Amino acid sequence: MTSGTYRTIRMAAVITVLVTGAGCATGGDGGRGTDGAAGPAPGSSGGASASPRDPASGPEPSGPPGVTPRPGEVGRIARPGDGLPPVITSVPTRRKVVFLTIDDGWEQDPGFVAQVRDRRIPVAAFVTRDAVEGRGAADPTARGGRFPSAGTWRYVRDLRDAGATIENHTLTHPNLPALGYREQRAEICGASRLIRRHTGAAPALFRPPFGNHDTRTRRAAGSCGIDALLLWTATVQPGGKIAYQVPDKRLRPGDVLLLHFRPNLARDFAILVAKIERRGFELGNLHAYLRAALR
Repeated sequence: MTSGTYRTIRMAAVITVLVTGAGCATGGDGGRGTDGAAGPAPGSSGGASASPRDPASGPEPSGPPGVTPRPGEVGRIARPGDGLPPVITSVPTRRKVVFLTIDDGWEQDPGFVAQVRDRRIPVAAFVTRDAVEGRGAADPTARGGRFPSAGTWRYVRDLRDAGATIENHTLTHPNLPALGYREQRAEICGASRLIRRHTGAAPALFRPPFGNHDTRTRRAAGSCGIDALLLWTATVQPGGKIAYQVPDKRLRPGDVLLLHFRPNLARDFAILVAKIERRGFELGNLHAYLRAALR
């Protein structure tokens, strides 16, 4: 896959992440360490709506949000020999940069959109049709929120307009390896078509529910126009706590953080971003970094 094949991935669009519960993340999170949350954050949804931009601060910034890679900074992600989309867990860089992603779409908190827009925070949203449209029973960890799914795609378009990229997380959030190839392809292609219909752009990235996938998943994703499957290196729990998947329980350069659309999203997101910045990390433009890595 060349950088051209990687679709110039919407240079004007943004990138990654989420507020998690057990619903989307793989069950392997049990036993991973979590760190303490930061202090309270002001704003909507019980906290954290970003302050409006001061007009005196100069012209509105242009271009995609988040830091982009320096020349020669990013290591190469080898393309699989089978020609199918690669499975990526982290970005090969030594720079203190991490990437934010968020899954599903149950809790549609406007305070989260305001932060992404007003602070130009790079986020990649991996949405599921059933969550966005409020179909069926909500994920148990999504219940009790102040802003449940309204059954429309308006919130997703608001997030897109705020600068986030909208990516594929299937239609119904199944365990894909339990399905046959045709069923997997229907889930992935159906979600891509729906996202394109409602946002104007087809997704370039796919996140398999629970992180579970097999070769048929990659083959189906590739046939649906997906460039890469993106997993994660850490999950974000209620209160903005980070659950690590490494023994030293700390952020590492190139980490991909997974959040979910859960209750208190705006508050927890503000806590998370402040924590990342206190630790000296920058928020990266995921697509720019992946273009560099998949050159």
